Amino acid sequence: MEELVISSVKNPRMKHLLALQQKSQLRREEGLFVVEGRRELQHCIEAGYEVESAFLREDATRPQPLPAGKGVGRAFTVTPGVYERIAYRGSTEGVIAIVRARQHRLEDLRLPQNPLIVVLESVEKPGNLGAVLRSADAARADAVIVCDPLTDLYNPNLIRSSIGAIFTVPTVVCTSEACISFLQERGISILTAQLQDSRLYYDTPMAGPTAIVMGTESTGLTDQWRRAATAHIRIPMLGRLDSLNVSVSAAILLFEAVRQRQGLEECKIN
Repeated sequence: MEELVISSVKNPRMKHLLALQQKSQLRREEGLFVVEGRRELQHCIEAGYEVESAFLREDATRPQPLPAGKGVGRAFTVTPGVYERIAYRGSTEGVIAIVRARQHRLEDLRLPQNPLIVVLESVEKPGNLGAVLRSADAARADAVIVCDPLTDLYNPNLIRSSIGAIFTVPTVVCTSEACISFLQERGISILTAQLQDSRLYYDTPMAGPTAIVMGTESTGLTDQWRRAATAHIRIPMLGRLDSLNVSVSAAILLFEAVRQRQGLEECKIN
């Protein structure tokens, strides 16, 4: 693997990396995105993504080898001053990579017999989507389906806030119409999180095939999801506010599903 030292942020490779970080249109056009951090890059490589090029911070006393794995292209060393300019986050681990993107299509999703799915409609904040992915990984959800998104899956803030869960949880993008048809054809219960005409989430069965559906904090879900729902569920709000951050709501609902499913398994064993 050829290794060169880059000492200026004006280097064409540095300009290209910064442009990919900042411009979603360029990411779509070139099919490339940026991953920063050793843990995130390791998850990326383990998921089979192809790393086009990696940039390692120059460190004379403590070398920074790439995470183990195949599919790593050219590696370049960058001086500390350059690395500070290209690093997306303040605290960093000395590695940034340009990676080839993949298609995230509904038709490629493979689910087990009793799936647990998170569906997000029109999510706009990449940090929120990243945090939901992190909760989905923690609960071992089988998929996250993003309907009509207002942010792209390779936004640097999404990758950072997910701590690489975008690479560990099967994630697809589609329209709400396509997702509703997909779930209904497979007999998956559609549980929409909403305040209107709803029941408490812990009184709702989630041990079978389940999709937990959430909308934006500002407007909630559209009517098409409310009409398609098997049940409407809510988290009790005991204070003066009427909603939680979508990632917090996702974690609460996911782990209720986990609790019910563990109870079901215990009943089968006994």
